[in-house]
Amino acid sequence: MTVVVNILSIIAAYLAMEAIAWLAHRFLMHGPLWFLHEDHHTKGEDGFFERNDTFFVVFATPAIILLAYGLHSGLDLPWFWMGCGISLYGMTYFLVHDVFIHRRLRWFRNANSSYLRAIRRAHKMHHKHLTKEDGECFGMLVVPPKYLREASKTQLDDRIVSS
Repeated sequence: MTVVVNILSIIAAYLAMEAIAWLAHRFLMHGPLWFLHEDHHTKGEDGFFERNDTFFVVFATPAIILLAYGLHSGLDLPWFWMGCGISLYGMTYFLVHDVFIHRRLRWFRNANSSYLRAIRRAHKMHHKHLTKEDGECFGMLVVPPKYLREASKTQLDDRIVSS
């Protein structure tokens, strides 16, 4: 039974992070913490890192605390496993947002599923706003259905043209 609870703890923490990230992005990054997030919406040549990368540390902190407390308290309690779920979300964020969407590294250049195209399109729509107001698409993995439909239609059109 403990294994099931541990797996559910990982999944719950991972899924909760998408909601927490959406809320933080919408109400903190595009609110009082805009001064840290703003450089992510502009095309500066300040180097590889942005002030926005500070949020990596902010989101990693609860994971580190949960992992450490969980190791101290025992692996039969959910804390360590929740830290694992948050850490997995952080890894997903890095791979999807920084590597796939913003291409900060040269990986996943040929990834072209409808879902991935919808993620990239929703994020592009988010970045069309250069100010903290009037934003849209604050999530990462959950995208509005209109972008999924648009990406599916484009993929179907591409298949018809190539056949």
